[in-house]
Amino acid sequence: MIRLARHGRTAYNAEPRFQGHLPVPLDDVGREQARALAERCASEDFTTFVTSPLARARETAAIVAGVIGLEPEVDDRWAETDAGDWTDRPFAEIVAEDPERFAAFTRVDPGFAFPGGESFADHQARVADAARDLAARTDGGRALVVCHGVTIRLALLAIHGDEQARTMDLPNVALVAL
Repeated sequence: MIRLARHGRTAYNAEPRFQGHLPVPLDDVGREQARALAERCASEDFTTFVTSPLARARETAAIVAGVIGLEPEVDDRWAETDAGDWTDRPFAEIVAEDPERFAAFTRVDPGFAFPGGESFADHQARVADAARDLAARTDGGRALVVCHGVTIRLALLAIHGDEQARTMDLPNVALVAL
């Protein structure tokens, strides 16, 4: 079984602002959320622990690691979508500037690509590859992956064809079964 956890909150999540691959740390709320996630995961007997390489996921994973007793392996394929030219820009600014493309982003439209960045199709392909590799490697064990909201949605789409995943609510430190 693979469980996917979204990282704790950052100041960019609270604003909201596009983080992309920026090294944005958790804020105080995010650190508290990560501690709560760790407690939820403590009794799950994970055998494998993986994290996105991005700072917010790695910080969340470090907090969880202290409770579950596993060191996380970094796998770049679990990273968030590269937001390209939208990186570090507030959502409100993009809504005003490009409402149609922002709407495609929010509904996780399969044809969406960040200007100067990654497409959801490319992101979904790398996440599907990572999920299949992890499932084969764990061979019935329990794996935990700390990653990102869009990454989780795209994994659910790729592995289960779950169209509802496009718009599912995934608050920070949401924990879902893949």
